[in-house]
Amino acid sequence: MNRYSAITVGAIIVIVMPFAYSGWNIFAVQQLEYRWDGPGFFSFFTFSDKGDMEFCNAMPFWTNVQQFEISTFYDETYLGSFVTNSFTVNPYSSAIQTGNFISDDLLAAQHVFMTMDFEFDGGDIRLDPNKMVVVVEIDTPIIGIIPYTSTNQMSGFALDRIMHTEDLTCN
Repeated sequence: MNRYSAITVGAIIVIVMPFAYSGWNIFAVQQLEYRWDGPGFFSFFTFSDKGDMEFCNAMPFWTNVQQFEISTFYDETYLGSFVTNSFTVNPYSSAIQTGNFISDDLLAAQHVFMTMDFEFDGGDIRLDPNKMVVVVEIDTPIIGIIPYTSTNQMSGFALDRIMHTEDLTCN
């Protein structure tokens, strides 16, 4: 192999590596597992203040998250969002991240959350739990500058089950 071929191969590797890493990060973010820190202790009411979440990376590379956001809606009315700052999770491990709940009308959100907690724990149905929708958005940059968002929509009951998960793959 002559010198110019080696330089060309090296340049191709240098150019391709950031895109490959970004593609892997996008895949890893979609596989990221999460739950409320302290399995079994999740309630939407405590979620409406601030708290810690555990994130599990079951992939063999680091996973970078720019922002993790859980937006809550009831009957198409925005209640608020639980947001964490950027973080990195090491391969085959978990990380704890603190998040804050942001709402324009915190009192109304807490009222709906208390009612949902009561219903999900077996209480009387006062509000239709099927009208509670949760959107989970995970932002990660492609090569550090191009924003990419992975979005997952689910019911409030599905989020409640995820947050109560006893075992993650990393444990």
